[in-house]
Amino acid sequence: MRYERSRPGELVHVDSKKLGRIVQPGHRVTGDRSGRAKGKAGWQYLFVAVDDHSRLAFAAIHPDETAASATRFLDQLVSFYAEHGIRVERVLTDNGACFKTAWATACDGHAIRAKKTRPYRPQTNGKAERFIRTLLERWATTHLSPTPLRATATQPSPQPSTPAIASRPHHRALNGLTPLQRVSNLPGTNT
Repeated sequence: MRYERSRPGELVHVDSKKLGRIVQPGHRVTGDRSGRAKGKAGWQYLFVAVDDHSRLAFAAIHPDETAASATRFLDQLVSFYAEHGIRVERVLTDNGACFKTAWATACDGHAIRAKKTRPYRPQTNGKAERFIRTLLERWATTHLSPTPLRATATQPSPQPSTPAIASRPHHRALNGLTPLQRVSNLPGTNT
């Protein structure tokens, strides 16, 4: 059953995904099995946020999945949505280790109500789960492209990456509008 909050910022879905760092493209991209990366490249963690009403999405890559990275991401997503005139009221996360005490404290600091999904029910946070799937299909594993997220995926760095916005051009759930068109108080959106 599909549901939607009545205004932007009322509920933001948040999730994270562990990704292997890409040192060089593999045979699925190049078609050549002779070249292989030597050694282990390590991991990086993609954090995503999706506004329930507008589907305006935000993503950033961090070096680990710790409470410190999660709270940095919370600060980033609050700033991102504020730039678009959206005040985040609630965030919905799973019960991951990075979304525990420090996360709740950081949410309190931003006057945000932290909500949790029921254990073993990833579909409860389906908008974030689906956005991660879309990013993986269109960005992380399909082809090389000079997008900001692709560039960050190939660079091993201890620093969090530059945050990026990613959204579908026209969203069926939004009656063909883009997420930016759905955010009512964006400059130039409603003409």
